[in-house]
Amino acid sequence: MDIVKTLAQEFNIKEEQVTATIALIDEGNTIPFISRYRKEVTGSLDDATLRDLNDRLQYLRNLEERRAAVENLINEQGKLTPELVFALNNAKTLVEIEDIYRPYKPKRTTRASIARAKGLEPLANYILEQRDSYEVPIDKYAEEFISTEEGKEVPDAKAALQGASDIIAEDISNSAEIRKLLREYTLAHGAITTKGTTEETSVYENYYDFSEPIKKLKGHRVLAINRGEKEDFLKVAVTLPEEEGIAQIVARVITNKQSEALSYLMATITDAYDRLLFPAIEREIRTSLFDDAAEGALKVFSENLRNLLLVSPIKGKTVLGYDPGYGHGCKLAVVDKTGKVLDTAVIYPFRSKGNPNPADLEKSKTIVLRLIARNGVDIVAIGNGTASRESERFIADTLRDAACPKGVKYTIVSEAGASVYSASKLATEEFPDFDVMQRSAISIARRLQDPLAELVKIEPKAIGVGQYQHDMKQNRLTDALGGVVEDCVNAVGVDLNTASYSLLSYVSGINATAAKNIVAYREANGEFKSRKQLLKVPKIGDKAFTQCAGFLRIPGAKEVFDSTGVHPESYTVADELLHRFGFTPEDVRANNLTLLRFKAEQYGIAKLARELGCGEPTLEDIIKELEKPGRDIRDDAPAPVLSTDVLEISDLKPGMQLKGTVRNVVDFGCFVDIGVHHDGLLHISEMSDRYVKSPSDLFAVGDVIEVLIKDVNVQKQRISLTRKGLPTK
Repeated sequence: MDIVKTLAQEFNIKEEQVTATIALIDEGNTIPFISRYRKEVTGSLDDATLRDLNDRLQYLRNLEERRAAVENLINEQGKLTPELVFALNNAKTLVEIEDIYRPYKPKRTTRASIARAKGLEPLANYILEQRDSYEVPIDKYAEEFISTEEGKEVPDAKAALQGASDIIAEDISNSAEIRKLLREYTLAHGAITTKGTTEETSVYENYYDFSEPIKKLKGHRVLAINRGEKEDFLKVAVTLPEEEGIAQIVARVITNKQSEALSYLMATITDAYDRLLFPAIEREIRTSLFDDAAEGALKVFSENLRNLLLVSPIKGKTVLGYDPGYGHGCKLAVVDKTGKVLDTAVIYPFRSKGNPNPADLEKSKTIVLRLIARNGVDIVAIGNGTASRESERFIADTLRDAACPKGVKYTIVSEAGASVYSASKLATEEFPDFDVMQRSAISIARRLQDPLAELVKIEPKAIGVGQYQHDMKQNRLTDALGGVVEDCVNAVGVDLNTASYSLLSYVSGINATAAKNIVAYREANGEFKSRKQLLKVPKIGDKAFTQCAGFLRIPGAKEVFDSTGVHPESYTVADELLHRFGFTPEDVRANNLTLLRFKAEQYGIAKLARELGCGEPTLEDIIKELEKPGRDIRDDAPAPVLSTDVLEISDLKPGMQLKGTVRNVVDFGCFVDIGVHHDGLLHISEMSDRYVKSPSDLFAVGDVIEVLIKDVNVQKQRISLTRKGLPTK
């Protein structure tokens, strides 16, 4: 297989792009670095495409390694033929290669291997000849194999025929052609059927008597069915009418329907199908369905995570983080505009679930008002966990109090992963003087101020914007989500003098050890004055510096480009660009380059790039950086919805139009926070008046959208939403 040609066809790009990209990957360059600073080489492939290409590259390389290994293994047995070489060379998947190798694979003892050991293979071959007429009838010929030899006993002709049948059945089962044929037929015509193992109510009730063609089965259903089976609520099977499956084998095995061998072969084919072939095909299909569904869910999870990490930060605001609870109280933490902890407290407005004590509420209100006034709080960030509903009502009442400064608002913040972080070693190191719940309140406040900087401290799969993530292959999940975090961190850029080592560890070219070394160097020597200073940090050599430098910012640095996304290797180009049109580094600091692009385009970007000795994509990026130095790409994202009053689920009526925030996107729709503590479901069928192929085509985590209430079930706390009749996004 020509890997370069295959990748070029699959990604619809030029072979030259593939070759150059593979070379960059093999040299050890990171995906963010390649995506941002090697656009001329890759043809401006983005980070998502580069990651997909890299994944596929590794698969194809593994495929080639296995192809060569199987060819060697068969050759060592002296059984390699031109036909096998041709079949191996044309195999497109690992499954096809394993099918080819199957007959030559060392086996455990089987009924067929025992029969072969007894010398019954000639009888099997005799039957397979399917002659028009046999001079010696098959049953008579079988008598010649009767034996009393120790270890090779064949007591009668019936036993001989059974042994021959076992050999033929195994050969049929091991046929790569037949396995591929039956697999493809089952995928096209088979179904997944499920039955409930209990009558008790569960989330799997929809699958207690369920059947759907495999080709129509959605990924989220596959994952739900698998989990239901794992939890013993469901029995699951791949179903296909037996006569149809057997007919596929008959078409390949039976060459003479008039032969005396027909009855023997039909019985053998049925045995091969029931005992060997279909159970194996069923396992393969179930595994394949799960793998495809998991990859689909992983893409959804990755996209949700990307959008969550890139939610617009609330800058320049003092925030009161509120971690709700019952018996252990609600923990409060005030953080200033830079994320520094100013104040903490514990209140007990709800000592248990139910009717709160008026005295407790009043005392708690006094403490909250004092914290707001004393610290100049702008926003209260309430975690969406236990007691969140009561807490929102309590905060809304408190903000209406005459003693509360004007303009203070509140918002609901996802707590997903906050408890994981607050109990972690990292949190203990960061806040040794605070207990677990106080750390959680701090995290809630900070994730409103800068979601990316705070969420990178949490294991990505614990952030909770996926579906069935605990059922996936955990190594694959960790790698993929880690790549998403890495792309987001590098797309935004990192302040070298304020970033935590958690944030630094996701920067291109910097591992956890180097990140800790940067923080240690900063603590020992003070703030970094220039990017070049990084080379003094242990574990940051020339190669690591090349990978990371462009993503690290030093606001106010003497070298003005150190505060931008311009890579050090392009400083000369950037300097010449400014000089060419009469600008100076001071114009960058003063954000006085609004005419730079106009002048460059008037001159001609292509001509200018040639004269400056760089590619057009690099020049475009330099101009973009100098136009808005220090620009945060997240500023274009919708801001969080801030509230002053609370809405109850009982207040909702069909037809009511509300604004909400998309909290999670899944295969069948998205969940929208409309401010009542129970996210409403906007099903894919309700997203638009037109057909929607995938929810992610329209909406992303963090989007603020208008929705209509379709239906409310107060008892089950379920809210159905619709956007039919509303303007399409």
